[in-house]
Amino acid sequence: MKFLVSASLLVLASLSLSNPALADRNPNADELTMLTAELKKLGYVSWEEIELDDDGPYWEIDDARKEDGSRWDLKLDEKSLEVIELDRED
Repeated sequence: MKFLVSASLLVLASLSLSNPALADRNPNADELTMLTAELKKLGYVSWEEIELDDDGPYWEIDDARKEDGSRWDLKLDEKSLEVIELDRED
């Protein structure tokens, strides 16, 4: 029984010391202004969601639409806003 309590305390202590996972976040007002300008410059007229993905970090834009109705998922460099990945949605 003493071993079980000690093991449980050890697990709880290690969990409390672990780093919290970073979460994706939405752009702030200034970032949204820059991202909107860049997306329009690239020919997109609307999009569903923009998030800063902590895996990159990079901006992830879901379901960006062009005038012809085509839909795209994009990843833009966090700083330069250059397209680093482009996938057409069917």
